[in-house]
Amino acid sequence: MGHFEPKDAADFKFQQILYEKKDWVARITFNRPQVYNCCGAITARELTEAFTDASWDDSVAVVVLTGAGKDAFCTGGDVREYADEYTRRPRDYWKWIGGFQTCIDALRNIGKPTIARLNGMVVGGGNEFNLACDLAIAADHVRIRQVGTQVGSVACGGATQWLPIVIGERRAREMLYLCEWVDAPTALQWGLVNQVVPYEQLDDAVDKLAAKLIDKFPECLRYTKQQTNFWKDLSWSSTIGHARDWLALHFASLEPYEGMRAFIEKRQPDRIGLRRKAAMGGSSEFLFGPYTQDCATCGARGIPEEFRYCGVCGAELAPVPAGAVVAANGHKA
Repeated sequence: MGHFEPKDAADFKFQQILYEKKDWVARITFNRPQVYNCCGAITARELTEAFTDASWDDSVAVVVLTGAGKDAFCTGGDVREYADEYTRRPRDYWKWIGGFQTCIDALRNIGKPTIARLNGMVVGGGNEFNLACDLAIAADHVRIRQVGTQVGSVACGGATQWLPIVIGERRAREMLYLCEWVDAPTALQWGLVNQVVPYEQLDDAVDKLAAKLIDKFPECLRYTKQQTNFWKDLSWSSTIGHARDWLALHFASLEPYEGMRAFIEKRQPDRIGLRRKAAMGGSSEFLFGPYTQDCATCGARGIPEEFRYCGVCGAELAPVPAGAVVAANGHKA
């Protein structure tokens, strides 16, 4: 037995993905339909394990990535996980991005052609998984969207790097800045996908494409894949480390707090309120202003600028400078 022996797909005890290997094809499925197949830390680790196994298995010629059900392929990172954990411990978001990067790299460097079977919504990081695949076939009801600037994040886990290469700079900026839906016919026109078919014909179309890929020399395919990865590799390797650190630091600021909480609370984020707060001289980076105050009564230090009372002993603090007490919603704190 060698060091790179694959396992039977049934031997994996995955919680959040499905894994199947049959007839030269490995099928890997986001299996969280109750949360629209979003990708949490566990999901990313399981995907990495499946991608690695498929890479090592010489009985696998093609890898198909898809989502469970009809509603969603993948809707990106688990925003509830973001809001509950990473806004509290931004350093853990640095760890999450590291896991996501490892997962995307395992997919991109799998050494075999990959097909994104787009069965529903493709949102945020879901589109980054789509872009990391070599080819994509979409059902005709599919819609694709980036959402970073709407939820307090930046889509630099692949989208900012690869969308300009795949669909052109102007269209990439449109997707990344505006966060509007791109329907399946437009995605085909732009080059985000290779084919669009009725949902009932999706599996047949994927199978036909896989069969064409299977009937090619594997070593030649592997090196062709490596060569055609050049521009994606260049943009990715030049930026992902910076993105990881900036995103982790950014998670300690007000924008992701407001964006993620609004998502969980099913309301619109007060994005204009943040702009208004900055325009009126307040801090749009901190939830209650920078940590500028000290309490003369108990000696507590680093109290947020907008606090009127000490959060430790309750003593009244010195008057707050005008313009520094405007909350995110534009009202006085």
